[in-house]
Amino acid sequence: MKKTTLKHILIALAATIVIVYFYPHPESNRFNYEEGRPWNYAKLIAPFDIPVHPDSATIEAARDTLDKHFVPIYELNQLMIDTIVDRLPAAPGSNMKTRLGAELRKIYASGVVDMSTKDEIDAGRLPHVRLLEKNILSEMSTAGFNSPRDVYIYLDSVITDPELHSYFTRANLQNLLRPNYTRNDEESRRHYEYDYLTLTADRGIILQGQTIIDKGAVITSQDFTNLQTYETMMSQLSSHENQSKYLMLLGQFLYVAVLMSLLMVYFYFFSPEVYGNIRAMSFMLILVTLFFLLSIGLNYFIAQGIYITPMMIVPILVLVFFDGRTAIFVSYVLTLICAGVTAFALEFIFLQFCASTVTVYSLRELSRRSQLLRTSGVVAIAYVVAYVALELLMNGSMEAFTWRMVIFLAVNSALTSMAYVLMFAAERLFGFISVVTLIELADINNPLLLRLSNECPGTFNHSIAVSNLASDAAQRIGANVQLVRAGALYHDIGKLANPAFFTENQHGVNPHDALPCERSASIVVNHVADGLKLADKAGLPQVIKAFIREHHGAGMAKYFYITCCREHPGEEIDKTPFSYPGPNPQTCETSVMMMADSVEAASRSLKEHTREAITDLVNKIVDSQIADGLHNESTLSFRDVAMVKEAFIKRLMTIYHSRIAYPPSPKENPA
Repeated sequence: MKKTTLKHILIALAATIVIVYFYPHPESNRFNYEEGRPWNYAKLIAPFDIPVHPDSATIEAARDTLDKHFVPIYELNQLMIDTIVDRLPAAPGSNMKTRLGAELRKIYASGVVDMSTKDEIDAGRLPHVRLLEKNILSEMSTAGFNSPRDVYIYLDSVITDPELHSYFTRANLQNLLRPNYTRNDEESRRHYEYDYLTLTADRGIILQGQTIIDKGAVITSQDFTNLQTYETMMSQLSSHENQSKYLMLLGQFLYVAVLMSLLMVYFYFFSPEVYGNIRAMSFMLILVTLFFLLSIGLNYFIAQGIYITPMMIVPILVLVFFDGRTAIFVSYVLTLICAGVTAFALEFIFLQFCASTVTVYSLRELSRRSQLLRTSGVVAIAYVVAYVALELLMNGSMEAFTWRMVIFLAVNSALTSMAYVLMFAAERLFGFISVVTLIELADINNPLLLRLSNECPGTFNHSIAVSNLASDAAQRIGANVQLVRAGALYHDIGKLANPAFFTENQHGVNPHDALPCERSASIVVNHVADGLKLADKAGLPQVIKAFIREHHGAGMAKYFYITCCREHPGEEIDKTPFSYPGPNPQTCETSVMMMADSVEAASRSLKEHTREAITDLVNKIVDSQIADGLHNESTLSFRDVAMVKEAFIKRLMTIYHSRIAYPPSPKENPA
């Protein structure tokens, strides 16, 4: 017991360390809050002066305004026209160069800019520019500005003198024309940044001792910015905060450790089948840890992503493999662990409380896939109703209601159906078995049962009868009916190795007549080992193998032992060849099946099927097994045994009820 407890403590400690490691660190997440939601903490007082930076909306609006109205800075190159005129080709004996130069000077006096600037002017985005001359800025209109291409096209159209036009063509002006007004990118950038800083300058100071935000106040965009400024300044004081950080980390560890301890205490007192099973305990703690990590991951990458986490998978899986009370308790512990990560702990706890309770009450026992779809719908309704109730409670209105949260909760509910996939994964990894799997195993079209039906029809009919008999008894005492039903169908599959050596499959010829008692006993006893081999080959779960292994317990093949004793009077007969390998039944389900197996087989030899005869048979067989100690290791109580006997008697009376004798047909009266 001490060794088991130590293992449980180590597993719980490992889970606690993992959870605390991924908990938000104090320096990175002093508070959890969101814009547009109430401040759920106490009134926050400024411990020092805090500058009031403009909020993100103000900054964005300032940038948009500046981008729209900023006037770029240009410079005039007064020598550009002289350079262009000087580069005109010489025209000996004529004044063509002078005349063309004069035309160019007229146009350049209005201003020539590059093509991109001209495109902006034509689009109406640049009605003015600022001209920098001798460190003085002056604004001027761009209405008269032209591009080099416009200059060329204009001259080409206005020069009518053939001789001058011929010179214009030879001058190749398209390669000579350059803007005389050019943008000064450096000055424009410097003035842009200055204007931006002016528009986004601090709006004031929250003095030490003043309120940053009141409890319950809706967090505006400006409040959100102020809180971020406060947290940034607090993080910069790390040298003064080390002690606080370590204490907060210790608090997180104690918080998770207390919840884990409560979970362990619950298992110890109220779910001993979990506490006594290291695989079950590991499953519970791994499930809690994995879904916490999933919540942390979603919350990290998506704002409020924790609400997408399909946490209802946890109570569903626990309910499928254990019970509803345990499912609710485990779900509550997971909810409280994750609540430390959320911005609104009350909202999160209330939503998960409602959803997990509804999940367990609506599902109870998962036997069909359609039940999961129904549960997903019920969970979605519970989430939405709880969310609306919280909005009205906390805000007194629906102003803070967001469809984004509703969509998150709807996705959460839809993902709950993934429990069906995870259920099979848990069965393979931890060796559990669900009602769905038991129902599938109990299908008589299962290949192994189909083979039993074809090759051992007597054994197959016996197994079905035992299954019905044991299921009735299991229901009476509150045992797992589906497990008993499936286990009973497979308990005798080992007889497939030698069908003819078992009475129910014989047709007048008994091969045991030609064999010594020891050999006959060996064949009969070995049907347990043969059944386990077939079960391994078919991949049957361990809980089904338990029915094969324990349905005779450590009992004896008494018929052959007694026969051997009679054949060797006065000799001491070794019981080993006549004994089954065991073990004896370890659970109430295998105990009930052992009783049903013997009672059903013996009932076929009754000559009379009166209530007295059936009652005597049931009492004789069950009491004999108890006297032999075959049920000492199971969890059956005396009250359970009495109820099992009564169930057997009632079922056998129904099977062997008296039929009405039909009277002979009256002879026709002679004519």
